[in-house]
Amino acid sequence: MRRLRADLPLLAVAVGLLLAVVLWGAIFTESLARAGDAALGWVVHSFGWLFVVAADFFLVLAVVLAFSRFGRIRLGDDDDVPEFSNLAWTAMMFSSGMGIGLMFYGVAEPITHLLSPPPGLDIRPGSPQAAQTAMEYALFHWTLHPWAIYAVTGLALAYSTFRRGRGNRFSAAFTPLFGGRPRPTAGRVLDLLAILATAFGTATSLGLGALQVEYGLDELFGLSGRRLEVIVIVVLTAGFVVSAASGVERGVRLLSTFNVYLAGALALFILLFGPTVAILGLIPASLGGYLDNLLMMSSRTGTLVDKDWLSAWTFFYWAWWMSWAPFVGAFIARISRGRTIREFVFGVLLIPSGASLLWFSISGGSAVWLQLSGAADFTGAIKEGAEAAMFALLHHLPLSLVSTAITAGLVALYFITSADSASLVLGSLSSRGSLHPARPLVVMWGVLVGAVALVLLLAGGLKALQQATVLVALPFVVVMLLLCAALVKELREDPGAGPPRGVHPHGLPRALRRVSGEDDAEPPEPGSRTPG
Repeated sequence: MRRLRADLPLLAVAVGLLLAVVLWGAIFTESLARAGDAALGWVVHSFGWLFVVAADFFLVLAVVLAFSRFGRIRLGDDDDVPEFSNLAWTAMMFSSGMGIGLMFYGVAEPITHLLSPPPGLDIRPGSPQAAQTAMEYALFHWTLHPWAIYAVTGLALAYSTFRRGRGNRFSAAFTPLFGGRPRPTAGRVLDLLAILATAFGTATSLGLGALQVEYGLDELFGLSGRRLEVIVIVVLTAGFVVSAASGVERGVRLLSTFNVYLAGALALFILLFGPTVAILGLIPASLGGYLDNLLMMSSRTGTLVDKDWLSAWTFFYWAWWMSWAPFVGAFIARISRGRTIREFVFGVLLIPSGASLLWFSISGGSAVWLQLSGAADFTGAIKEGAEAAMFALLHHLPLSLVSTAITAGLVALYFITSADSASLVLGSLSSRGSLHPARPLVVMWGVLVGAVALVLLLAGGLKALQQATVLVALPFVVVMLLLCAALVKELREDPGAGPPRGVHPHGLPRALRRVSGEDDAEPPEPGSRTPG
């Protein structure tokens, strides 16, 4: 039986804070909602710009590292090979990263932007220009920027764990900033922030998933109400606890791979039975528009236009991705041993971003085309709630009952795979970075995260979930910037990267190498020595 290796002081504080939120929301629901409103307004007004600047920085840093000499460094020993196949690696990465969100917002976000374009752009609602802008912003929120946030976090953790051999503890990646020595108190504070960010970010996704599963059950069987929300969260929480307890190699990997196949089948169904020609045309048009306007979208901070739209969309998304960064980053790091930094960054940035491009072009693009052509009107569905949008699209396609059932089941499975991955990561964070945390600890975290999701959902629905995400992400932005500084500092000292361009391996510039007679010296093989 695996011994419980929990960091008891850290565990006690983290669990105590989460239980306090659960009790606050359960007993004083309106008080929690008022406090969330006030705090959110302050954060958005004072620090919305910070989320935007930080997200841009993470994207630039990830690309620079991939193309630089550091890209050849392997995440592990120099002779390590990847633990998982490319398909399994991609499937687990994608399912943990944003599976529920894509199902929830795949139709809702493009349609919302079509009917209510972003302020300050002078675009007429419901026009073809609004449709183009809607697809561009959907891709902006779901492709390169979020995956860059995951990439830099996962890269720092994988490098620290597998290259430097420090264990999987989140705070271990900050060791270079502590003079190369562990600092127990500072480390526990960093691990605590990572735990809280993971717990609230995961609770937000679970709440979104529960809302959509509930709506699907209402469509199929006429079931709805608060009681059903409670039942859905309880049942799905039990499911992901069982999956997480079985470990990464079994439950998480198998369910994640199955999710990818099922989501691919649903996307193919919409492509074939929806407006196929329009969808195929939307894919390059959306990608081109997104890349063309990327700089403009990446620099909007709300200083000169209405901040309400940005706080509801861009600020919320960036905060959501950052609150998920310790969880998704730690999980991606856990499954990425043996890959080079270049392979890691390109894989994390491009493969899921490409999948998001296809998903939004197929699901959201179908809805946008139907709305523009007059074949459907999604206004009522959007007013009803974002969870209704996907099912509204399926009603306009053949076999709507079958596709509705598959969609509800897929959301439930994404719920399970996201939450069981988070439970494993939370167990690791609270047990000194163990790659195989004790099952009782994993089960406890699963139950607690499910309770947080339920309380936030009952306290204010989607609005409360968004508030919690933004608030917990604010201090974590600073943590992530420090994490990047620690990573770059250590990469510069790694001999596996080879010498800087234009510098001889022994320290002489190439011009002086000829004069010194060392031009014919045999340089050491890059990566021939693994740092300890």
